[in-house]
Order: sequence, then C-alpha cells, then structure tokens
Amino acid sequence: MTLVVILTLYPFLYILAASFSDQLFIQQGKVGIIPKGFNLDAYKLVFEFPMIGRSYWNTVVYTVTGTLVSVLLTVCAAYPLSRKSMLGRKFFTGVILLPMIFAGGIVPTFLIVNAMGMRNTIWAIIIPGAVSSFYVFIQRTFFEAIPQELEEAARIDGCSHMQILLRMILPLSLPSLVTIGLFYAVGQWNSFFPAMLYLSDKSMHPIQLLLRDIVIMNQTDSVLTGAAADERAMIGESVKFATIMVATVPILLVYPFIQKFFVQGAMVGSIKG
Repeated sequence: MTLVVILTLYPFLYILAASFSDQLFIQQGKVGIIPKGFNLDAYKLVFEFPMIGRSYWNTVVYTVTGTLVSVLLTVCAAYPLSRKSMLGRKFFTGVILLPMIFAGGIVPTFLIVNAMGMRNTIWAIIIPGAVSSFYVFIQRTFFEAIPQELEEAARIDGCSHMQILLRMILPLSLPSLVTIGLFYAVGQWNSFFPAMLYLSDKSMHPIQLLLRDIVIMNQTDSVLTGAAADERAMIGESVKFATIMVATVPILLVYPFIQKFFVQGAMVGSIKG
C-alpha cells in the first residue's frame, strides 16, 4: 500500500515542485519533490494570461451544469428501473445496457450535434455524454436496496410516486448521489475532447483544452506574449507545470468536503453491486 501511495503521489509532488522551481534546475534535472530556486514567475505569467480566467469560468459552468443535468437524468433513469412493477423493465434495462457494449461513434455523434444546431453552445459539451449507463446501474442498485416497506408506508400516507422520490428516496440516497455526482464532475472537469470537436469559438474553450494546447501542443508562446525571447526559452517548461497545477488543484479541493459521502457511497456500491 505504501508503494502504491508513493507511485501515486510522486508525479503530483514533482509537478508541484517543478512549478515553483527555477527553470535552470528543471533543465538540469535537479528537481525532485522539493522546489529548487523557489520563484513564482511561471504562476505570474499563467495568471496574467487573459484566456486563463475565461477558460476557468467556462470549465466551472460546464462542470456545474453538466453534473446537475447528469445526476438528474441518471436518477430519472435509475428510479423506474429499480421498481419491479415497471412495465418493460427488462427491455429498457437492455436499451440502457447497449451503449456499454456498442458506442455510437464520433462521426455519427458529431453529425447529430451539428444537425441539432448545438455546435458552439454549452449543450454540445453537456448533452452527448450526459448519462453514463454504468452510473445508472449503480444508482439503480442503490435504489433497490432501500426497503420496499418504507415506500409502502409512504403510499399509505397518501404520497404520490414523485413525493416518495423527492421526500424519501433521494434523501436516503444522498451518499450514492454525491459519489456519482463527483464522478460526473471530475469527468466533466477533465474533459477536453468534446470541446475540441464542437467548439470552434476559442472564447468558449475550457481550461483543459487550453492546458492541452500548452502542454501537448507546446503552444506556450501565447502565454509568454509579454516575455522576451530568451526569457521564453528559460521559463517555458515552468509555465507548463504551473498550468497543470492551476488546472488540477481546484477539483482536488472538492474531495475533502464530500469525503464522508464519498466513502459511504463507495462502500455501499461495493457491497450491493
């Protein structure tokens, strides 16, 4: 377990240390998990880049909206499937299972998004991947574990299906909803491929697409616009590391606030699934 923790944490600690280190030490390979030649020049350049703020805002909007939509649609699909009295339950279960075996493909999905006029809109990022069949089945399993007697008691008291869902089922399912919501949020935060396909307007790009351009495509010149040529060469690598940290840290900060629900939801899923 200790070895796994070390292998997991070392890349993150190295990037963190390199982002605060002098470029000369990075080029000489002298940076480990402790910064060498501590400086904040790379972060200063990253935060002065005007696209960072805009991309951050876009990512937050996509993540919050996408997570809410995904959790809502997942509940709407999972709750009826968890009721044994539902007509055509096996058929609809097979329909939802099918995308786990056969994907729709990039080209057909692109043509549908384009035909529906969703390109260069927020819905092109959210709708195509709004629901995961895997999470629907996890949530369905959680709903099935709730004793039927509770639902029958609520029905005797005069509650409708919607009231039972909103007042009883969802509050009892909070750990699994938070866990699934976290999975959707992390997926949406780290996503860049849909934006690359559907968003030609750069003002709508998320932070991960900007990060891709800087780290993979090596397009640091746009960030280093105000720097001299020799300075660009010196701090280019530091800017990459700083950009990675800027794009990664916010979603990491979410975990401590929902850790309690996440552990409960993961444990229930592992036992019942």
